[in-house]
Amino acid sequence: GEKAMELLERGLRVKEFELKEKNFSATGNFGFGIDEHIDLGLKYDPSTGIYGMDFYVVIERASFRVSRRKRALAKIGVKHRISPKETMQWFKNKFNGIVISGNQLQEK
Repeated sequence: GEKAMELLERGLRVKEFELKEKNFSATGNFGFGIDEHIDLGLKYDPSTGIYGMDFYVVIERASFRVSRRKRALAKIGVKHRISPKETMQWFKNKFNGIVISGNQLQEK
């Protein structure tokens, strides 16, 4: 919900809204990690120290539940699945993000 989107936005802000192409999976999901949790604006606690955090975002179309429900189970058609390309486009539109391809990494 609202809190999850806020936390995701904070995590992306740490990454400067830049993700690598390899952060996106073949099923249309994406994930990334941050090195220090205090970058999110959380307070530092000496008893726990500094720890990293991984984010993993699962993107689904409406009615995707038919593949997991108990009664009247059905398969999801190929056209109903989300491709990595669609997820990258959603990321660019929603967060005004940048997707870095493998070629751009070699140039730096």
